Amino acid sequence: MSSFAAQDHRSAATAPAEAPASPARRGMSRKHREWLAAGLFLAPDVVGLLVFVAVPMVLSVGLSFFQVSGFGSYEWIGLGNYERMMDDPLFWDSMRITGLYVVILVPVLFCVSLALGLLVKQKLPGMGVYRTVLFMPYVISLVVVGVLWKFLLDEQTGAVNRAMRAAGLDGESWLGSPSLALACVIAVMVWVMMGYYMIIFLAGLQEIPKEYYEAAKLDGSGPWTTFRTITWPLLRPTSFFVLLMSTVAAITGGLDLIFVLTDGGPANGTSLAIFYIYQQAFGFGEYGYASAMGSFLVLIMVAVSAVIFKLTRGGRFDDGE
Repeated sequence: MSSFAAQDHRSAATAPAEAPASPARRGMSRKHREWLAAGLFLAPDVVGLLVFVAVPMVLSVGLSFFQVSGFGSYEWIGLGNYERMMDDPLFWDSMRITGLYVVILVPVLFCVSLALGLLVKQKLPGMGVYRTVLFMPYVISLVVVGVLWKFLLDEQTGAVNRAMRAAGLDGESWLGSPSLALACVIAVMVWVMMGYYMIIFLAGLQEIPKEYYEAAKLDGSGPWTTFRTITWPLLRPTSFFVLLMSTVAAITGGLDLIFVLTDGGPANGTSLAIFYIYQQAFGFGEYGYASAMGSFLVLIMVAVSAVIFKLTRGGRFDDGE
């Protein structure tokens, strides 16, 4: 027994000692790994925002102080483009139309999307098909949507007027009247966007614990009372997200649809600010002036977003006290 013990002792003595583990081998702490994972997940979006949003915005602000003539010719004019903007009645008319467009579109889109979210939450046969059908317009290109609805709303051959005449009603010049044309643009945008925000509301509704509804049912609460006391308060974060994103989309989006459906007409009745900026930049080559108007529009969008944050407290459940 002693010989075997001595042999084991000699083997252990002659074996090379293991080096202490380096920090790299020990690995990072859990907190550092979480930060690294979060950074890797955020990196694509951050890089995309920097390359395609932040850098162009900075360059646009810089360009707004120049008079651009053709390609590559720049003349410093300071605040000249902004002074021109302040005296441009067409720009302010487009801002007025944009304000009217946002004030009507956002509440209508919010209410329709919420109603559809409540509807498709129900467990009914074929509900998956209905969700798909309602979401489908969102994945269609706005150019295709514009061509489709321009065909449907045509005064002479459009399917809408033909159906009205078949029912004994007079057809309307849907895209020939400024007020009707803007209403049509709003209706089409609601049709396009409602499926997306319906899914957002549906996700928020599914996060509400079922126990709350069971308790309300036991207390004898009706549908309206249950919605007012349970669903609506617990949807506050989702409602904030929908309100903010739909407002930003209304201010800065819809260019493709306007371009195809109405081309800003009739009588500039659907010339939103984003469309007027596009016209000045790519229709008349006024890149410096368009940059000034674009910078002003972004400033308005930031201000409106700040007001929404203030009024809704960022969608928090607490009262901010």
